[in-house]
Amino acid sequence: MEQKLRFVAIIPARYASTRFPGKPLALLGGKPVIQRVYEQVSAVVEDAVVATDDERIYAAVEAFGGRVVMTSTEHRSGTDRCYEAYQKLGKQFDVVINVQGDEPFIAHSQLRAIMACFEDEQTEIATLVKPFTVEDGIEALENPNSPKVVVDAASKAIYFSRSVIPYLRGVERAEWLKCHTFYKHIGMYAFRSEVLREVTSLPQSSLEKAESLEQLRWIENGYKIGVGISDVETVGIDTPEDLARAEEFLASKH
Repeated sequence: MEQKLRFVAIIPARYASTRFPGKPLALLGGKPVIQRVYEQVSAVVEDAVVATDDERIYAAVEAFGGRVVMTSTEHRSGTDRCYEAYQKLGKQFDVVINVQGDEPFIAHSQLRAIMACFEDEQTEIATLVKPFTVEDGIEALENPNSPKVVVDAASKAIYFSRSVIPYLRGVERAEWLKCHTFYKHIGMYAFRSEVLREVTSLPQSSLEKAESLEQLRWIENGYKIGVGISDVETVGIDTPEDLARAEEFLASKH
């Protein structure tokens, strides 16, 4: 019988955010944002841990009974923080899931979709996409803050871009969403543990610098990124305005 893969979910959470300092501790429906993320994740992944660089977040996670590790303040990316936290766990896992600490509504189905990518032994890294709908409109498709992904026939990512890809030649832009399925990137990643170690030691690549997208470094270095498809629209929190929207979203669910 095939051995079951061992997963660990690591949730990087920084206090210093330019647009929203202290975001992980902001209250959403009476609970800190980081607690909501942790509860969603730990309902699906048995081993979950918050990785922070701040004593206040560390104390808050301990207070609600979560698992937390302290990491360096020097990390350039959540992936680097994730790897340091993984090393500190002192326990071997097959796959490390890196969950953003500002996604309090991350769905159980999304976590299962990213885990399912590793049923393919060729998958070294996995991420999620969501199809754009006609209702989203061309403005959403053209938003450079919402990266697009092109996926091959084996459900592997070919390229990520802030531009609209592919370009539909000979089709009016207003008709693009009716004529092709475009995929929006959802920024959750999972790595085979040895691959996480490898990618954190890679130097920045030219494509990564051009688009300011870390995942292009991995593609440029030949790593295979499996793609899971989700139809769930999550409400990420980048600003205080997003928090207000999240409060409304939470209220609408009850």
